[in-house]
Amino acid sequence: MPLTVLRALWATLLTLWIAAPAHADKLLLGNEGTYPPFSILGTDGTLSGLEPDLARAMCERMETECEIVTMDFSALLPSLISGKIDMIVSQLTPLPERLEATEFTIPVILNPEGFVVPKDWDKGWDNAAMSGMRLGVYKGSSHAKYVETQLPDATPVYFENNDQMLLDLKAGRIDGVFGGKINWTTLLIDTEEGADWKLSEPDFWAAGEKAGMSWAVTKGEMELVARVDAALASLIEDCTYTELRKKYLSIQLLEEEAKCM
Repeated sequence: MPLTVLRALWATLLTLWIAAPAHADKLLLGNEGTYPPFSILGTDGTLSGLEPDLARAMCERMETECEIVTMDFSALLPSLISGKIDMIVSQLTPLPERLEATEFTIPVILNPEGFVVPKDWDKGWDNAAMSGMRLGVYKGSSHAKYVETQLPDATPVYFENNDQMLLDLKAGRIDGVFGGKINWTTLLIDTEEGADWKLSEPDFWAAGEKAGMSWAVTKGEMELVARVDAALASLIEDCTYTELRKKYLSIQLLEEEAKCM
């Protein structure tokens, strides 16, 4: 989204936000907690990572009390749709079926998908090349749907977190991974053990060209969407987003960050 468009959106949403009545009740936010560097659940129960930190800043900007609860990624959408939580603050690809069941915020992350394969891989990235490959994917994710629909001759192997997927990849229980390129750069490629692996050179986008990842709100809650979008846009505009992001990642995640670099 160009910076001029973002500023216009921020101004419009800020007007709606100020005009809207304040929410007295606490918002319950869902996050999976196991998708570093975006969400990290410590052994002591402390939740950190870019998305929890951004969610807390958003709530502060909205002057709204919030509580973040963690659950398996595959449980987030059912929990939102059933009313157990008010919002998902774990990145979601705006797939058509998700857009039908929820409301999406403005993008919070631009994280292309890619394959993690052995260093000597030279077969390509289509269904024929991937035939027979055991590919690790995040259960319930757009990555899983891509493998299921675009690579029918590959075998998707489902995981609830990237840590277990990484262990199985190193142990040879899976042959490769399809997931967020930023995550796997941090988890594997930029580590000493990453010398034996590589990321696919082209970027893949499960929901179309440069589809940003967003958060989700209960269907029909347009007032809340407006308030959330206004808060997020203001955090991006005044570079608070970039300050939070730099705690976990050195690379730019949104085009609008360019002025903050």
